[in-house]
Order: sequence, then C-alpha cells, then structure tokens
Amino acid sequence: MNDLIGRTALVTGASRGIGRAIATRLAARGAMVIVHFGTDEDGATATVGDIERGGGTALALRAELGVEGDVEKLFAGVETGLAGRPLDIVVNNAAAQPAGPLGTTTRAEFDHLFAVNVRAPYFIIQRALPLLRDGGRIITISSVATRMANPAQTSFAMTKGAIETMSRTLANEVGVRGITVNAVAPGATRTPDNAAVFEAPGLAGFIAASTALDRLGGADDVADVVAFLASDAARWITGQVIDASGGLFLGPRT
Repeated sequence: MNDLIGRTALVTGASRGIGRAIATRLAARGAMVIVHFGTDEDGATATVGDIERGGGTALALRAELGVEGDVEKLFAGVETGLAGRPLDIVVNNAAAQPAGPLGTTTRAEFDHLFAVNVRAPYFIIQRALPLLRDGGRIITISSVATRMANPAQTSFAMTKGAIETMSRTLANEVGVRGITVNAVAPGATRTPDNAAVFEAPGLAGFIAASTALDRLGGADDVADVVAFLASDAARWITGQVIDASGGLFLGPRT
C-alpha cells in the first residue's frame, strides 16, 4: 500500500521500539520521514537504514527534548529537511519512562516526565501547525496507564492523561482545517529493546492471560494503528483515544 506517497512525516523518538516501527511503516507506505532522536544516534541511523533498504526516504534529526530550546532546535532541522515542502503528519512518540511510585518519585524526576511527555509534544504541535498542510494528521502516543490504576506509574499516567485531554481539545480547534488529532494508547508491548523485561518468570503469561486477544503486543501492532490514522481512510476520526492494547485488563475472561 502506497497511500502516503508525496507526504512528509515527523516521528519523534524514532530510533528504536514503537517509534522505529511507526517511522518504517509510514515510509513503507510512501511518506518521507524525519526520524527524530534524542541521544541514540546509532539507533536513528539504523532506522533510516531500514527505511532506505525498503526503498523509502528518511533523514535523522537530533534534538534532546525536555530542555530549553528543544523545540526550536528540532524545527530548525525539520524546516531544513522539508526544503520548502509542507508537513503532513506529526507523530509525538518520544516519552520519558515511568519514574516510580508516589513515595519514591523525586521532584526532578516528576518535572522531567512532564517536560518530555507533556510540554514537548504541546510545543511541537504549536510549532508544527504553521507548517502542517490542511488535512494533516497529528497523532500522539498515550498509554493504557490512563485507564488502569498502577501505583508504580502514577506520574507517568498523569502525563498521558494530559496528552489525551490535549488531543481532544486541539481536535476541536484545528478541525476547520481538516486536520485530525488523535491519541493511540498501547498496552504491554514487547520490542527488541525491552524484551528482557518480559522474560521475568510468569510475566508474559500473566499479561497474555489478562489480554482479550491472549498475547503480548508488538511494535508493529501499534504502528499499524498509527499508519491507519495517518491515512485518508481515517479522515472522519478525530479527538479520539484509540486503545491499541489488544484488550488489556478489560475484565475477567472467564
């Protein structure tokens, strides 16, 4: 399927995991992809290599998020990479990981989470809107942590809740331009980078047994949902949080 030919996309945090899967999927469908990374230059280079071997076009762009001047640095590179073309798709995937339960999270960890997971996507979108073509797509990665009570992820879940609220509100603001704004909420997703986590005795089986579709998710499962939302087929979907967890913790299965 080449339904994104001629379109341009920015994917943040695309050096590995879900971000890499999203970037390669959008490129496989024809988009030119700007592969953002914060520190993992080798990973971003590998993502670009995967895209180019598949016949696509991509460039890697470094900008650490959550620090002063992050968005300005990012978009200086984005505008150079676009070379006068409009932007069609923005995927806010980059995120800081959970800092821990309430009793152990420090003020610095809390502030870092919100700087990366909330402030950066907000101002990335603000900066992207003048470049975004009418009919464009804004997609931000959330988490099923917003609908589940996990004491180890309180502050993380708070950041993702803010993202979901932002997406609904922004959809109502920019819809007059035909721009859709949605969030995608993955659940437990195994990638090459976190595979060791799921090797803990019994963990993968417990998660699968707690998931309606009876397995762990993979990065491609999430990337396919993002690619759909980026396509013309999703033109009438906006302001939504799409659960891409395979039905994690929907309730008892028996």
